[in-house]
Amino acid sequence: MAHLRSRRRLALAVPVVLSLTATLGFLPGAASAAPQQSAPAVTAADGPNLAYVVNTKTDHRTIGSVKKAIVAAGGTVVVTYDRIGVIVAHSANPGFGQQLRAVRGVQSAGATRTTPLTAAGTTDEGAADYLSAAEAAKVKAAATPESEPLEADQWDLRAIGADKAAKINPGSRKVTVAVIDTGVDDTHPDLAPNFSAKQSANCVGGVADTSAGAWRPYTAEDYHGTHVAGEIAAARNGIGVAGVAPGVKVSGIKVSDPDNGLFYPESVVCAFVFAADHGVEITNNSYYVDPWLYNCMDDPDQKAIVDAVNRAQQYATKKGTLHLASAGNSNHDLASDAIVDESSPDDSTPVTRTIDPHECFDVPTQLPGVVTVSATGVQNLKSYYSTYGKGVIDIAAPGGDRLYQIPDTPSKNGRILSTMPNNQYGFLQGTSMASPHAAGVAALLKSEHPWASPAQLQALLKAQADNPGCPDSYDQDGNGTQDAVCEGGKRVNGFYGFGIVNALKAVK
Repeated sequence: MAHLRSRRRLALAVPVVLSLTATLGFLPGAASAAPQQSAPAVTAADGPNLAYVVNTKTDHRTIGSVKKAIVAAGGTVVVTYDRIGVIVAHSANPGFGQQLRAVRGVQSAGATRTTPLTAAGTTDEGAADYLSAAEAAKVKAAATPESEPLEADQWDLRAIGADKAAKINPGSRKVTVAVIDTGVDDTHPDLAPNFSAKQSANCVGGVADTSAGAWRPYTAEDYHGTHVAGEIAAARNGIGVAGVAPGVKVSGIKVSDPDNGLFYPESVVCAFVFAADHGVEITNNSYYVDPWLYNCMDDPDQKAIVDAVNRAQQYATKKGTLHLASAGNSNHDLASDAIVDESSPDDSTPVTRTIDPHECFDVPTQLPGVVTVSATGVQNLKSYYSTYGKGVIDIAAPGGDRLYQIPDTPSKNGRILSTMPNNQYGFLQGTSMASPHAAGVAALLKSEHPWASPAQLQALLKAQADNPGCPDSYDQDGNGTQDAVCEGGKRVNGFYGFGIVNALKAVK
């Protein structure tokens, strides 16, 4: 399965964001990033057929000449997002990237994968635990007249006051949260009432497919996006579970590769542009862009990936879309000087490398303006797996903790219960689950403050959060060694950022 945000996610301190913004360059302030598709070129296949992103100036003359240079270098133009200057191309020319980087008007260019294209990455921690019929009956027996049938197992809703918030304001139908993920099963009875098909698509490969059902998961094993969608906006309809914002709409933008489940850059670029151009107010990103957990700016391929995805997310931000992303599940300190990455590239043979998180970025979570979310358990303590970092984490939210934070619920399950494909329900944990809780609260805030900009929404998210402060000790396994070190004070710190989101405060 792709690198879902049960994977790992990071955000940066202000100085890093500023330096990243400067490194990435100016994003053109355009009104539309509508893609232009070109016919494939005939090329000689003298190497592996790879996908590339080519980032250019945005004037039509430059884009036109660069497209000609792509063909001349043995490439095929797949799609052009002219208003942000991003061209997706395929080529079997081993020197394609190097040749394109020398073309006038090209600002960066590089391969988006390390293995050849085949015929046509998330952040949950561990396998799914499906709710059996017997377990469901036990949970339903504990239901109250005002709750959903399975809500007794949803400790996470109570932890952030979402159950009480729903009675005041369940969210506006004018607000849509797009789940950029493995697809969403909109036929699920808890999702169907709030699903927005007109704001959904399949963006795999870089070109949006809006045909009916294209946004749905490939198989029941691609459950990640459906689970995330339920956490955000499962309807309070007397059927199963409830979402944090059960009155808002949710859409699905599928970006996971059908063969290996990975989230390649060109697909994510497409998703951000599609969301922006279809009026989406908030996106949830519970994954990191494959194949690199951290993209280093001194590598031309990785730099091109950061540039392309950043152009797309900033384009969406300028059109009014707020992005939230999971911090990751590696228990990495993103404010440290060095991190050992043993997982990249994840589409071929990983090579162990030591990276500086101030120079090598987890995308999209470390991009400027993206809200980075860490995970907590029922005790409002950082989950054992959650990545953290002072000045990097913006806020925290329930993501579950099956080892050290066990709730007093019918199932005694410390993970998060939500919707699964084929009308099922299941438990997952990860920062993948934390980010949609925060996205749900952001949707409630947008419902209360419809004219709030993405920057204002982010400020509101931080203002309503409850910060427990750094714990006196974080020796989760009791072996006498600190499992992570929290830096900072009661207002802002490395474990929780500005604090754990609070849905009840959001609607008050």
